[in-house]
Amino acid sequence: MSQSTLGDDDLFGEAAAEMRADVEEHLGEARSALPDPDDVWEAEADNVLGVLNGLRSSLDVEGAAEHVRQAKKWYVIGQRAEAFDDPEDLEEAIEELEELIEMVEEAHELVGELTNTMPQLRGALTDAAEAAEAVDADEADDDEDEEEEE
Repeated sequence: MSQSTLGDDDLFGEAAAEMRADVEEHLGEARSALPDPDDVWEAEADNVLGVLNGLRSSLDVEGAAEHVRQAKKWYVIGQRAEAFDDPEDLEEAIEELEELIEMVEEAHELVGELTNTMPQLRGALTDAAEAAEAVDADEADDDEDEEEEE
């Protein structure tokens, strides 16, 4: 009986170590899947819409979010089984990545809104500029007509 218990304890310890390694591996993969800071900061485009489209593309975190989900899944299982000696570092890393992913997702959403708004804004400003030009042209014509009458 004692040998069976020792075998079970050894297997549990081995499984716990593998579970921790899985969590750490997924956390590492999540960090690797985050957007490159230079891609988010630097832009090459001819106009604002090009910059926004490039930024929106660079803010994709689906892969990172999936790895954090997998890490959290294995972490929760390990935590409930009390398999980790010191789970605090894993929990902290998961929380930090979740917060960062949330921040990037919010930025992605804001950039998406701007991407949709900027062409509308440009159109409205173009219409306003054309209306101003038309008013100026009408006023110039009126001024010419008054000068001819004198």
